[in-house]
Amino acid sequence: MADIKDPENTVIIELKDGPVVIELMPDVAPKHSERMKELARAGAYDGVVFHRVIEGFMAQTGDVKHGHTDGDLRRAGTGGSDKPDLPAEFSKLPHDRGTLGAARSANPNSANSQFFINFGDNHFLNGQYTVYGRVIEGMEHVDKIARGEPPASPDRMISVKVAADA
Repeated sequence: MADIKDPENTVIIELKDGPVVIELMPDVAPKHSERMKELARAGAYDGVVFHRVIEGFMAQTGDVKHGHTDGDLRRAGTGGSDKPDLPAEFSKLPHDRGTLGAARSANPNSANSQFFINFGDNHFLNGQYTVYGRVIEGMEHVDKIARGEPPASPDRMISVKVAADA
């Protein structure tokens, strides 16, 4: 496992192919970082599918309302959590390969629980979506996530834990 410098601000997503270690950026996007930890600690992300995975672009997940493996996956991607939406926390950080971005509707202040991991450098997203984390280990597992909108047989997050709690 990666050398985790700040376990309180590191999240471990367990995928079928192995763990993905994400360093959150509370200094850049405190509300988004806190929301991810809050939902992870509640177990809300466990079993949630990657409902939109586009080759060369990104893998999106985090619909804690409709995205659970045992739910109605036709609605995956249309929901959030029972928490209020978050205000945008835009920064100068680029959407590089391995960064975590907050998914949202057309309203910049509508991010809630959904997020995406960039497969490549997607700089056309810069300044439009909140960057609040980066993969520090396990990007090879992200690269293996089943593609599709939605994938025919979607991969899921087996578990999501804050490293300090693991």
